[in-house]
Order: sequence, then structure tokens, then C-alpha cells
Amino acid sequence: MDNAVERAIECIKERYSEPLSLTQIAESALLSRFYFARLFREATGITPGRFLAAIRIDQAKRLLLSTSMSITDISSAVGYNSLGSFTNYFTTSVGVSPGQFRRLSRTGGFGLPSPPRDPRTGFGAIAGPVSLPEGHGNARVYVGAFSTGIIQHPPAAAVIADVSSDRPSCYFLPEVPEGTWCVHAVELADGAGPDPLAERTSLVGRHNSVTVTADTVTSAAVRLRRGQPADPPILLALPNLETPPSLAATAPGQSPS
Repeated sequence: MDNAVERAIECIKERYSEPLSLTQIAESALLSRFYFARLFREATGITPGRFLAAIRIDQAKRLLLSTSMSITDISSAVGYNSLGSFTNYFTTSVGVSPGQFRRLSRTGGFGLPSPPRDPRTGFGAIAGPVSLPEGHGNARVYVGAFSTGIIQHPPAAAVIADVSSDRPSCYFLPEVPEGTWCVHAVELADGAGPDPLAERTSLVGRHNSVTVTADTVTSAAVRLRRGQPADPPILLALPNLETPPSLAATAPGQSPS
């Protein structure tokens, strides 16, 4: 079954610019449409349609960073017939418009987003340990509470935690609205080539179905792991996660240089 999902994801990544239907994606996995949809969601946390939409926006981000193509041409290249629809969905998912994303990527100007606040909603908090894979150096980790299995705008709350290589660190998400959330953690390192996103390595982790009630702190541990093909792309424009000199990455047993 893992192979079936992998075939479907390969199909999506190869044909994202086409008007792919659920039936076509299921056929690539050699499964019936309804069984495939359930299996895909179990493996990835989202529906095939949402995975396809996320791949399109992720590819648009790559083109904005690595080419001088116009936004209109990028919209068409990733499968949108309407520039307005593309711009709206990109902005909703990433947190900034395509033009702003291109400009801010050059200056490193992304910051922690400020989630909207509804005074009629009760608020609690989420806290817990976040840890790195064995052998990984120190890292700066983005932790946020999201409504879905995709890291996209807007998070309900978010923080950046400096995590040591040899022990878990604690994160604290304040003012999380009442409800059920998915806590995502991500650490990113861009490549040095002409297309940084193409060479990006990442660690990801999540804790599903975290229920928050007013005036309480809910515990949710998150352990990061290497990214896998079934992980949905990270759409949100993240702040700089470069490890500061004071936390220079060192493997366990090594001394900082």
C-alpha cells in the first residue's frame, strides 16, 4: 500500500500542471477511487486534491525564487487557468502574495505571523518537548498549531524554539483558540545552488488531534524526523531558521568549531 501512495505522489509531482482528477490519480496507484482516497489520507494526513494543490503552490514558490518568470506565466505553469485564483490561493496558503514572496525572499524579511484573534473565543495553550533525531546538530525549530495536516497560513499560534542536539527542548504556544489542532514542527536548511528550495533538506514532526480548552495548558510532545515523500509541502512563508552562532550545529560527542 505504501508503494501505491508513492506512485500516486510521483504522478502528482510529474503532472501537477495538468487538470488531474481523483480518478486519474487513483489509476496511477492501481486502486479504486474510493479506496485510494481513504488510503492516501491515512498516509499523508490530507486528501489527494489538497496534496495536488499544495504541490502546485510549492512549485510556484520554487519558480518565484529560481527564475525571472512573470507571475502570470508561473500561474499557468503550475496548472492555473486564472491568475486571480492562483494569486488568492497562493496568498491564503503562503501568507503573502506571490510578488511579496519573491521580494521578501531576497531580503529574508519573513517574520512570525500574527494570527487573528476573536474576542468571543476562549484561549488555552499547548506546550511540550520537541526533540531532534539522533546524531543531528543543534537546530532552530519552528513550532505552530494548524487546523490541517499542511503547514500553511494562518497558524493559530507559533514560536521558534532553539533545540539542543543532545536533549529535548520545551516549546510553549500561548493563546491557542479552543478547538482541535495539529502541532507541526519543522527545521529547514536550504542548499547553496541556484534553486535553494530544490536542495532543501528538512526535519518535520507533528502531533495530531491536540484538543485545547480555555485556560488550560495541553501537553503535546513532538519528535522531528527526516522528511519523506508522503509529507505535504511546507507552504507557509517561514522566518529565518538559520542556527545562530551560539548554537552552532555539532554532532553529539563533537566540540563546536
